[in-house]
Amino acid sequence: QVQLVESGGGLVQAGGSLRLSCVASLASDRTLSMYDMGWFRKAPGKEREFVAAINRLSRATYYSDDVHMRFTISRDNDKNTMYLEMNSLKPEDTAVYSCAARTIIRPLASVNYEHWGQGTQVTVSS
Repeated sequence: QVQLVESGGGLVQAGGSLRLSCVASLASDRTLSMYDMGWFRKAPGKEREFVAAINRLSRATYYSDDVHMRFTISRDNDKNTMYLEMNSLKPEDTAVYSCAARTIIRPLASVNYEHWGQGTQVTVSS
């Protein structure tokens, strides 16, 4: 029903920037505006953690304390794409970043999502 593919990861030095993209492939009767979306990350040896979320019409965003003021989530529903602009990157931001989507309306802080991408690796060197 929904396929999510992330891109834009890579190796960057501390203090640098990266922009991740998440492209959604949808059934013909669906539009991206039907989905709230979010970004998560998983570092080696750690649990997956919430990074940021954006509601379906871009009227609200929500960030974890770790990335607030450094990362910006956005989306372009016409392009079926969500973005994560990451600035002032730190070595502790190193992780596999995955995007997620859901149709059920929940508070943006909720980590319950229906659809997940495979992830893209972000590595920040010190």
